[in-house]
Amino acid sequence: MIATRVIPCLDCRDGRVVKGVKFQNLRDAGSPVELAAAYEAQGADELVILDVSATPEGKGHALDTVRAVRNVLSIPLTVGGGVRTTDDASALLLAGADKVSVNTAAVKEPKIISDIADRFGRQCAIVAIDAARKLDAPSQSADGRGIFEVVIQSGKVRTGIDVIDWAKRITELGAGEILLTSFDRDGTRSGYDLELLRAVRAVVTVPIIASGGAAHAMHLVEALQAGADAVLAASIFHDGEKTVGDVKKTLAENGIRVRT
Repeated sequence: MIATRVIPCLDCRDGRVVKGVKFQNLRDAGSPVELAAAYEAQGADELVILDVSATPEGKGHALDTVRAVRNVLSIPLTVGGGVRTTDDASALLLAGADKVSVNTAAVKEPKIISDIADRFGRQCAIVAIDAARKLDAPSQSADGRGIFEVVIQSGKVRTGIDVIDWAKRITELGAGEILLTSFDRDGTRSGYDLELLRAVRAVVTVPIIASGGAAHAMHLVEALQAGADAVLAASIFHDGEKTVGDVKKTLAENGIRVRT
């Protein structure tokens, strides 16, 4: 059995870590460098940095932040936000990222997924899917189709693209991993969307990182039992309620293999 990964997420804006609810009402949560060093010391397996202002404001990712974090970090680092071309991806990799995450750009021009995978290797090509329940979604669906749609531009734009179909397509294009975030659950502390996780797990074989809604360690346990290969969280770590070590202890107590 492969050990699961516990991944703190740093949503960054203007060089600071921020946290909000459904990508809105952002509050300051600290220094990315200080938090990155602390989370590695606590036992984090990887770290994700997402520039939440880069895409909506038409900016590139803050490379200085990536370099500064890399200087204090030895674990794998995934960086997303503002990636529109393979040259953008290359700049992030040169700045210290190990993997690059694309979201809005992949929806607008899917070829960027295969371009990144071909140029840097499939393991570098992470596609983030921000999934929201459709406003006219049916109450039930045998396979999850018709319930969830892809949203982009930090949740500001509903695309109408079915999440299940999109998940299948991006893996065919070369995505090596999916960062699956429930827009509806983000920052709400109501737990991961398990229906969403199960539906995507049923159609892809690449690793899935569950994101959006964790309030305590048992929420992470539930996500892993629903089919996630890794769990990403922010609020429970930023607010000092639990350390990564605390979470791993609970996972292990529930029969989930973790790296120690």
